[in-house]
Amino acid sequence: MSTSSTITSDSTGLTAERAAERAEVLAKATMAREVSQRPPLTTTEKNTILLAAADALVARSAEILSANEKDIAAGRERGMDESLIDRLRLTDERVEGIAGGLRQVADLPDPVGDVVRGSRRPNGLEMRQVRVPLGVMGMVYEARPNVTVDAFGLALKSGNVPLLRGSKSAQHSNTALVGILQDVLEAHDQPRETVQLLPCDTHDSVQDLITARGLVDIVIPRGGAGLINAVVTGATVPAIETGTGNCHFYVDASADVEEATRLVVNGKTRRCSVCNATETVLLDASLSAEDKKHVLTTLQDAGVTLHADLAELSGLDLGGVVAATEADWEDEYGSFDIAVKIVDGVEAATDHIRRYTTGHTEAIGATDIRVTQYFTANVDAAAVMVNTSTAWTDGEMFGFGAEIGISTQKLHARGPMGLPELTSTKWIVTGEGQVRP
Repeated sequence: MSTSSTITSDSTGLTAERAAERAEVLAKATMAREVSQRPPLTTTEKNTILLAAADALVARSAEILSANEKDIAAGRERGMDESLIDRLRLTDERVEGIAGGLRQVADLPDPVGDVVRGSRRPNGLEMRQVRVPLGVMGMVYEARPNVTVDAFGLALKSGNVPLLRGSKSAQHSNTALVGILQDVLEAHDQPRETVQLLPCDTHDSVQDLITARGLVDIVIPRGGAGLINAVVTGATVPAIETGTGNCHFYVDASADVEEATRLVVNGKTRRCSVCNATETVLLDASLSAEDKKHVLTTLQDAGVTLHADLAELSGLDLGGVVAATEADWEDEYGSFDIAVKIVDGVEAATDHIRRYTTGHTEAIGATDIRVTQYFTANVDAAAVMVNTSTAWTDGEMFGFGAEIGISTQKLHARGPMGLPELTSTKWIVTGEGQVRP
């Protein structure tokens, strides 16, 4: 079925504005599909474009910041929280950082064409499994304009064609950024449609993107739990579930308590709004009252509010503790709040994690090797940390360079998604006339 016939049949009963929005999404997806079928760029061509794009962003930063100011003004007029305004805001320094991300991607190895494995069969067939692009990559994300450029850079280097559906709150910023990227592509004899920004006036355009089977190969949501759940449950296109993080840190009786305390505080306070922030601290019941109190008062001194079963902490002489409800064990706070639970050893800790984890990052502080082995064997998460902070779950920190997100699913990719995770594979089988008996 042609795209136009799909639009006609699907648009029955829609308003003119809604039909036009759907038509735009499908038309852009069709153009992206055509670009994805062009002969692939060489690694040198990709890197040249990435470096030129980085230079262009810096050179045109005044244009970017002017557009960003419009988004900030509109956000304040709508009563947007200042923490979200900060995520939206661009500065000369942040633009430099975004450009630096493109330069970093240019320095990374090109995954396309890598041989994952290969063999020569007894019958003489030569078999190679090689990395290939995923194709048309839909990105649905919230109010961080840097994601626009990150997605472009990672998609270009991995041979994919991105369709970007950012939020309305960053509409002017994203439009300016994509316009600059398209100008660079055109200057290097590449189609402007190598990166495209989708309409964001209504939430319906997300549904148009994530149900465009045959045009879009994969969709990746990046944002809060509501956005991710809406995309994953509503998509008919394959979707990669990324990163809500109800991350736990278990402090075992064998832990170096000073070290474990530093790790818990770092995981909670370094950046409380990110998905790798520690949201629950589990304390072994065998820890002394002094050690338990040390962990918790250090968190309080850092400005963190404790949520706990008040009876469990009754002997620690702590003030300002909020009585926990069931929601606290499930919550990804994104703020200076942390849930506290006293557990009876590593088995109880893993039971609690198993019940409430989102599969992102789980951590333990312990010196007993038997305890750490039990924890790593029985905790199911994309990343399991031993005597280190949950904050390390990050593509750059893992040595991958930039990342498109952190996958919490189990198919295709799990954990920080760098360039190799933005590829699929195909088998190339070379023979000399063999026929199968």
